[in-house]
Amino acid sequence: MIELSGVTKSFGPNHVLRGIDLTLPRGQSMVVIGGSGTGKSVLLKCILGLVRPDAGRITLDGEDVATAEREAFLARFGMLFQGGALFDSLKVWENVAFRLQRGPLKRSREEARAIAVEKLRRVGLKPETADLFPAELSGGMQKRVGLARAIAAEPEIIFFDEPTTGLDPIMSGVINDLIREIVVEMGATAMTITHDMSSVRAIADRVAMLHDGLIRWTGPVAEMDATPDPYVQQFIHGRAEGPIASVR
Repeated sequence: MIELSGVTKSFGPNHVLRGIDLTLPRGQSMVVIGGSGTGKSVLLKCILGLVRPDAGRITLDGEDVATAEREAFLARFGMLFQGGALFDSLKVWENVAFRLQRGPLKRSREEARAIAVEKLRRVGLKPETADLFPAELSGGMQKRVGLARAIAAEPEIIFFDEPTTGLDPIMSGVINDLIREIVVEMGATAMTITHDMSSVRAIADRVAMLHDGLIRWTGPVAEMDATPDPYVQQFIHGRAEGPIASVR
């Protein structure tokens, strides 16, 4: 569904992506792993067209992302942001329904609220949560609200940026289970970037290892533990010694 070929991106002398080749099959959940600062977020931004690659090609269903009509293109995506990225001044339901009240998806206020309440229910939040403000919620509840917003418009593709960052192990497990259930239920194509191996094992169909601007390994999650690839083995076991240099 999404294909990247020879994608590069530099910021001044900092070469972030050095030639990315990656294919995301339709209806599958791809998790991109790698350490902090390896270019995972830049990779997502390039696919979304928020950052223009210096070279290479990115296609969605064969159409070049660079020349796609932006509004129709972005309407196919949902996004769960790393920090939640909720609007403090809007009520929870208004955050969830933000996209539904603007642009080509515009619904009436009543209809948008009803959809928001249903999506909140889907992520395990009660209807009364809808009229609270984000500041009145715990970190785990805010993450659920972000997930409800990501699926509110029934997107074909959902991106998850570090979905369990800042959450305790129990809430991380809850969020991972919700993501897996929702992706399967919706039949969506998903891409997640994370360094949390519990998330990888819970939500991935396929895994790609990004290091130093290149995809070092990609394959089914079931083959991840057995691969002899030294980058993958060092990363998934958290070893200090290996090809991934540690900062001392």
